Amino acid sequence: MTDRVAGRGVRAVAASVALVTAVALGGTVSGMSVAEAKAGWSWGGPGKWSCSGQPVAPGNVITDHDSTGCNGYGSWYQQPAKDGIWTCSGSPVVAGYVITDHQTTGCRGMGAWRHSLVHNGIWTCSGSPVVPGYVISNHLRAGCGGIGAWQHSLPHDGIWTCSGSPVVAGYVITGHMTTGCDGAGAWRHNTARAGLWGCPGSPIPAGFRSTSYAAWACDGLGGWLLARA
Repeated sequence: MTDRVAGRGVRAVAASVALVTAVALGGTVSGMSVAEAKAGWSWGGPGKWSCSGQPVAPGNVITDHDSTGCNGYGSWYQQPAKDGIWTCSGSPVVAGYVITDHQTTGCRGMGAWRHSLVHNGIWTCSGSPVVPGYVISNHLRAGCGGIGAWQHSLPHDGIWTCSGSPVVAGYVITGHMTTGCDGAGAWRHNTARAGLWGCPGSPIPAGFRSTSYAAWACDGLGGWLLARA
C-alpha cells in the first residue's frame, strides 16, 4: 500500500477538487500559519495599488482591478486578508482561509471569490484549498453558484470523507461507499489501531504495518489487516 488516498474514485475527484484553484483562481497559498491568518483580522490600514505582474505581499489578497492603471497595463489593489473579504479571480489564498462563495460579476466583471477563516463544518467552493488538519466530509453539486461546494470538517474516528479528501496523519481508510458525498463517493476514516482492515492505497501510519489480505474487506474492494510494527 502507498501513502496516496486510495481507490478509483479518489484520483478522479481529487482533480475536480483542484479545478478552480488551478483554472479560475490561478493563485497560490501564501506562506502564513493559521494563527497568523487570524491575526490579520485586526491589521486594518489602507491597501495599495500595484501594477500587473508585481508580487502580492505575504498575507495580502487582491480586491480590485483597474484596467487603465499603470499606463494601460492594468493595476491591482492589495490589502490584508480578513474574514469574509471578497477577492478578485487570481488572488492568492492566505493560509488558514478557504473560499466560500463566488460572484461572476464581481471585481469589475472579472469574477470575485469570498475568503473566510476556516472552521469546522464550513462549506467551501470547488477548488478551495483544504486547510491542513481538515478533511472533506460532504459535497453539494449545486453549491457555490453551481460550481459545487465541499464541506470542511475536523476528523474524528469513523468519519466518512469524500473522494479526494486528504487523510490526516494517524488515520487509515477502512470503508468505501460509491453513492456517498452526493455521488462523488465516500471513504471512511478511522484512527489507526491494530485489527483494522485498511482499503487499497490507505496510508500506513508510523508504528503500524499491513499484514493479511482479505478480498471482502473495504466493502468488497479488498483490504489489509493493520498490525503494530
